[in-house]
Amino acid sequence: MGLVLPIVLSGVAIFFASFLSWMVLQLHRSDWIKLSCEDDFLASARQWNLSPGNYMFPGCDSPKDMQSDEYKQKFEAGPTGVITVFTKMGMGPKLGLTMLYFLGVNAGLAFLASRALPPDATFGTVFVFVGSAGVMIFLGAIVQHAIWFRNRIVGHIVESIAYGAIAGVIFGALW
Repeated sequence: MGLVLPIVLSGVAIFFASFLSWMVLQLHRSDWIKLSCEDDFLASARQWNLSPGNYMFPGCDSPKDMQSDEYKQKFEAGPTGVITVFTKMGMGPKLGLTMLYFLGVNAGLAFLASRALPPDATFGTVFVFVGSAGVMIFLGAIVQHAIWFRNRIVGHIVESIAYGAIAGVIFGALW
């Protein structure tokens, strides 16, 4: 129970740091590129009546299909890529889920720290442990995703270091 305050404060602080990163510093401004043929693309996509989900093109239904000449020709001719179709969910639920994610990560950090560190650990010891673990957690998932799906990760690296440092400072101060 003694770690509830650092969990909540870190979650809230990181949530606001995320807002600053996206809206003020705009670290992700160049992550997304507008299609030059957006109007034509949207008109075509509306006709396809796609369900929400992730689509890969060229696509296949089984690993065996990837060996077919038809698939290989489509792949070589290009383009290749991924399209994600969203539901019409507003920002509110996504922001709420983001806050829950940050609280969950900080609860995990609290669990790890409580098992690895003594109750009388110094600020520096707590900061290094929680901060390092935080960076690994926040950064871990996005790197593998970037390897496969080519999203830019520079902003995510900066954010992960900042989020880990924020958690480390708050846990260290309240340990």
